[in-house]
Amino acid sequence: MARQVLITGGTGRLGRTLVPRLLDAGHDVRVLTRGRREPAAHRWVVGDLRTGSGLVAAAAGVDVVIHLATTNGRGDVAATGNLIEAVRAAGNPHLVYLSIVGIENVALGYYRAKLACEQLVERSGLPWTILRTTQFHDLIAALCEAQRLLPVTLMPSRVHFQPVDVSEVADQMLTYAAGPAANRVPDIGGPEVREAADLARSYLRAVGRRRPVWAAPVPGKAVRDFRAGHHITPDRAVTRITFDDFLAGSGAHGRSR
Repeated sequence: MARQVLITGGTGRLGRTLVPRLLDAGHDVRVLTRGRREPAAHRWVVGDLRTGSGLVAAAAGVDVVIHLATTNGRGDVAATGNLIEAVRAAGNPHLVYLSIVGIENVALGYYRAKLACEQLVERSGLPWTILRTTQFHDLIAALCEAQRLLPVTLMPSRVHFQPVDVSEVADQMLTYAAGPAANRVPDIGGPEVREAADLARSYLRAVGRRRPVWAAPVPGKAVRDFRAGHHITPDRAVTRITFDDFLAGSGAHGRSR
């Protein structure tokens, strides 16, 4: 059944993949933006998660709100609170929130903020669904690409990742957006658990860069938590696209050397 959908973070990595899927499924899609934009297949609606301005009008009459927007910091908590307040004033839509595997067990400020956002969603009084995933392939690639000017690529030693493809996460989000509220749904992770340094070597091969990869003994409690594997979910390796598949299909070979 076609639904009226409001999506925050619709221009991010996952949002850019999810919006076309929602449209193809016949949903009426509104994408939240802070400023006016050129016409698109979906509807742009203006609102500011930081201040709450325009959010009630943006959410008016929607059946589903998909909350993907993030500031990568404490601003996420205030933004999620503003969104929930506006959504409640606009009606009683299904709130679908994307989160991260293991956030209660990793001493990272961003993860604490995501956990606080989850708690706001759970206490919102709205029908809700929360999906947790492992890190996206794009994040691993970005970590490597950010070091492109260095003579070596550094990755934390004895840390493993289980990267997942945004297209497969988008498929799951589409399913949950079309269905009833399911509360905490099963986590999803990528098909492989691989050491960070090994992922970096795959990335460098894909882009044609010849340089060493150093597995560095990075200190800190958050890194210890990553080494303990709190951010991965080997029992939920339910997707199919590997990091090497992602690199082969992403045009990584065309990046500057």
